[in-house]
Amino acid sequence: MHYDKQEVHQSQRILNAAFDHISKKGYANVSLREIADEAGVVLSQLNYYYKNKEGLLVEVIRMTIKKYIVEVERILMIGSTAKEKMNNLIRYFQDMLRENPNLFRLLFDLTSMAMWSESFRNLLNELFDNVAQLIEDNILNIATPEFRLSGYTSHTAARMLFGALFGTSIQVLLNSDEKELPEALSVIGSMF
Repeated sequence: MHYDKQEVHQSQRILNAAFDHISKKGYANVSLREIADEAGVVLSQLNYYYKNKEGLLVEVIRMTIKKYIVEVERILMIGSTAKEKMNNLIRYFQDMLRENPNLFRLLFDLTSMAMWSESFRNLLNELFDNVAQLIEDNILNIATPEFRLSGYTSHTAARMLFGALFGTSIQVLLNSDEKELPEALSVIGSMF
């Protein structure tokens, strides 16, 4: 399908409004009417571009994944040692939890929904696979032998590292009063 500039502009406004509302309120608590009002379009435009609420969410997920992967990749290009790169990734998670917690809220909301929706599950598995691959390629494959987990592949270790970052981030958002939780992410870096 070919969109003219006005259509692309409208569809992007819809995606941005959907991201904003879903990341602040959660998917289940947002109506298409709220998204349309925020985007400055009529409700039928959402159906025209995305068919339904799930179709809109799939596109929000795709947009979020692209942004997230680009950011993680950029962060992992900084530094020359595995320890430096891991510490940069940890700082990125800590900064995002302080400065842009809505991104994590959206990812956690989508993770929950992925348990019940194959299309969401496939998209999130793609995200998790991509981040684990970035960790493997940029951190574990350059780590000195004494910092590798004996008996485990770098792919398995990358999944564990990402899982630890992701899981600890959930705890930070759920218990924002616990001051030590953001620092708990730093423990992951002590492996290097």
